[in-house]
Amino acid sequence: MRVCWTCDVATVPEEVTRYLQAVTARVDDVFGDRVVGVYTTGSIALGGYRPGRSDIDLMAVVGGSEDLDLRRQLVRQLDHQVLVCPAAGLEFVLYPLLTVSRPTLDAGYLINFNTGHALPPVTSFDPGDGPAFWYAIDRAITRQSGASLYGPPARQLFAELPYEDLLHIVIASVEAHSDPQEGHLLDNAVLNGCRALTFAYDRRWYAKIDAAERALPMVGDFAPLVSAAIVSFGSGRQQSTTLNPDTVRAFLIEVLQRLRNQPSRPS
Repeated sequence: MRVCWTCDVATVPEEVTRYLQAVTARVDDVFGDRVVGVYTTGSIALGGYRPGRSDIDLMAVVGGSEDLDLRRQLVRQLDHQVLVCPAAGLEFVLYPLLTVSRPTLDAGYLINFNTGHALPPVTSFDPGDGPAFWYAIDRAITRQSGASLYGPPARQLFAELPYEDLLHIVIASVEAHSDPQEGHLLDNAVLNGCRALTFAYDRRWYAKIDAAERALPMVGDFAPLVSAAIVSFGSGRQQSTTLNPDTVRAFLIEVLQRLRNQPSRPS
């Protein structure tokens, strides 16, 4: 085993740290010397991990376009039935170095894999399977705040995207939440809207609750909705059904209007 654990993720429980180590080891077992790095993203990267609610979001980078059999092997090793995820689930993306080292909005992944007791299972080896914006946002979060579980610091590996490009895909992400569907987490849609607003104004990614608290002074009549989403998020994945879908939709429409009217600013 050649994995070198380069990160102390102090904001997560011990069982999550052990799981991060186990995932990193399995990436190394399958891809060996082709592994460039393994990184946190999402709530763990941003310091907002909440036991009982949060997913574990990870990405790995390898050199070259890898053999499909190896990718399938890694998926089998990371499946929740084989390696039990201590969180709501694992959202794992494997990238070739070419994707992360250039400023692209493409999905560009080799594997997109979701597994866990609270996540709908997803296994994709084709980056054309769905919307690309989530992947560019996650890579931007990793570049800003991601911890290196193995490999060089994220800022050395992940290319920086221009603010205008990121704002464009942030708008797309809010549009994707703007018509809440059956089974979707409504509080998550509200908090993502808040994170979109704070990114637009601060040019920085925040954890969902942090973003919501920062957004409260600027959301006017929607402040009770944002406050309710904060409480719901802290109460578990089933509580968001108490939010009113029409109010959530109206809030996201307001967020979209603000984002679309956001002027470009010098860096």
